Amino acid sequence: MRLKELKIGKFTARLPIVQGGMSVRNSMSPLAAAVSSAGGIGVIGASAIDNEDLRRDILNCRRLTAGIVAVNIMYAIKRFTETARLCLEAGVDLIFQGAGFSREIYKLIEGTKTEVVSIVSSVKAALLAERCGASALVVEGAEAGGHLGTDRSIDEIFPEVRAAVTSIPVLAAGGIIDGYDAARYFKMGADGVQMATRFVCSDECSAPPAYKQMYLNARKEDIVRMYSPVGMPGRAIRNKLIDEIEAGTVRFDGCKNQCLRECSRKYCISDRLLKAMDGDVENGLVFSGAGAWRLNDILPAAKIMENLVREIESVPE
Repeated sequence: MRLKELKIGKFTARLPIVQGGMSVRNSMSPLAAAVSSAGGIGVIGASAIDNEDLRRDILNCRRLTAGIVAVNIMYAIKRFTETARLCLEAGVDLIFQGAGFSREIYKLIEGTKTEVVSIVSSVKAALLAERCGASALVVEGAEAGGHLGTDRSIDEIFPEVRAAVTSIPVLAAGGIIDGYDAARYFKMGADGVQMATRFVCSDECSAPPAYKQMYLNARKEDIVRMYSPVGMPGRAIRNKLIDEIEAGTVRFDGCKNQCLRECSRKYCISDRLLKAMDGDVENGLVFSGAGAWRLNDILPAAKIMENLVREIESVPE
């Protein structure tokens, strides 16, 4: 199977592979730049990062790569507008927007060079994004990690959106771990794929060794859907925290970050995500996609990209 370039508005990636933007410091400039330098699109995750830290990271990404510089922003965060404006001021090429739908983002980008990619989980949302001016869509199914916008499989959703949207690129996401997975969606008509979980187990991912080891140790049954105070279900690797969430015994020690538009206050998700990134993988929240149990090595991002291309191209048309 021969891979084609991925054109999103005025920007072109040599390879149609996007590294999903993972928040709370999983995908920062070293990872995003490495993927973009390898020919794909690397994405910085903007949530739970101080604005000045984010600005510096965007500028560092621009310094590290001549490729596309992109940021993922969750609509669910309180600082969505402020964060979007910062990204525009810093001159990012692409904004990936998910965890809710923002009409405002399309007004904010007017007069800038930045393009918007909407992350959607239904035909209705896809058509709305297309009408509003999205330059591409990422169709994300229930196999994804982190917050989930649907309980339907990407295998069900993607063909529906692909049939409905013809004017802009449509990418598949959720549960894609290797090039053979990706090739299935290219055969369905995908213009590209978005992968996040595979890139956690990369040298450039800023997660600590204990976090990455959770992925390598995970069994299929360890990866579960869980309750998030954001108001959306999530997918994570079972640990002490997940057991407490399921038992209803998880503690809420107060809102430390004022990060969400709406929050159930059952527990502080930012605090728990940051605990995991500090290495406390039992009391912290370790998000992952459904296929994390299939990972068995940690590699440089460039090698991951090389392997993906080799696997995809080995699949007959």
